Amino acid sequence: MLGLDEVVDLISNVLQLSPRVGGFERETALLGTIPEFDSMAVVSVLTAMEENFGITIDDDEISAEIFETIGSLYDFISMKLDS
Repeated sequence: MLGLDEVVDLISNVLQLSPRVGGFERETALLGTIPEFDSMAVVSVLTAMEENFGITIDDDEISAEIFETIGSLYDFISMKLDS
């Protein structure tokens, strides 16, 4: 079962945010809030999600809404794992 902390760890590792992620919660905003979370980071996070969670993400599934918050990213990964 996927935990929110696994999503936080993934983001922390990809963006190298280790000291700052301690306060990350489900409502923590990503796009437009974390300077390191740019278009290149989105690609890196998508790749890491596929590798770490064994999922496949099609181009037509990707939207900005997925990357709005830690919670929306968690929900997307959970949905992919359940399908």
